[in-house]
Amino acid sequence: MTSTVADQTAEQSEPAPPARPGWPRRLLRAVGVQNISLVIALAVLVAIIGAQNSKFFLVTNIETIGTAVTVVGLLAVVQTVVMLLGGLDISVGSAAGLASVVSAMVFMSTHSAAIGILVALVTGVATGVFNGLVIVYGRVNAVIATLATYAGFRGLANLISNGRAQGYTGTDSTFVFLARGSIAGIPTLIWILVILALAVHLMLRYTDIGRNIYAMGGNATAARLAGINLNRYVVGCYIAAGLVAAVAGVLLTARTGSGQPTSGSQGLELQAITAAALGGVAMQGGKGTITGTILAVVLLGVLQNGLTILNVNSFWQDIAQGFLLVVAVIIQQRRRGLRAVGLP
Repeated sequence: MTSTVADQTAEQSEPAPPARPGWPRRLLRAVGVQNISLVIALAVLVAIIGAQNSKFFLVTNIETIGTAVTVVGLLAVVQTVVMLLGGLDISVGSAAGLASVVSAMVFMSTHSAAIGILVALVTGVATGVFNGLVIVYGRVNAVIATLATYAGFRGLANLISNGRAQGYTGTDSTFVFLARGSIAGIPTLIWILVILALAVHLMLRYTDIGRNIYAMGGNATAARLAGINLNRYVVGCYIAAGLVAAVAGVLLTARTGSGQPTSGSQGLELQAITAAALGGVAMQGGKGTITGTILAVVLLGVLQNGLTILNVNSFWQDIAQGFLLVVAVIIQQRRRGLRAVGLP
């Protein structure tokens, strides 16, 4: 009798399980509080453009936006990883152009899309290895090193192609599938971006590799004392950047039907950096998410598409990108509480 009363008392004293948060809170957690401003900006931009031209909401136009941002999205995702590490890769656009030329030229000489793509991927890995080794063992600042290879890779692409588009891949089934194919009604290009972004997101959030990358960007000295091999991570991240840049180059070849040394890849590095910074990735490293980067990529894609639909001069797109990059960096500096340069 006594034990029964004690059991009942213990059951009554046990705290009730916490109530499951409602769907608004769960949605907020999924998106991230820091990304709400991006969602609001995207919604406002969509509303403004849609009010000006109803064709903006057509399914075909939405698919156009998705496929148009794929190449930039791939580079922005891997740029996010490099920036989280505390680095920067200005050469990704040039590496993509070099891989694009290589994929087309090898395809034309072997008549094999698989070999062309494989050689292009190897080329991308080689660019990443070179960047990583120069930064780590040459002890060169990442900005200076990749600025140099930005020019070098672009020059190499122009040298082997004589500065002209190379080959024609428009009739090959593999390249056609990459450019215009679909899976379950969704374009292949969008699938590639979604899969890469999801894989990198999971890696950063749930693995030791991701936690170590954040740790290095937050405090490299503490990360070294914790036993993290900084050199290995730096070289590895730049190799990943080169590999993904090569994938972007192959997709660029598939979309245009030929290898593009400069015309298709020029400016991609600025767009990738802008998307990452606008998505909340700290320029000093250690802070940022793939979710924010993807939202920023979509925002830039919608802006570019909207300006095109509204027949706005294309030069305004470059002005808008530059302005957004400056705004994103200013916001970051304000959040970090840094004082104005030269002011008391």
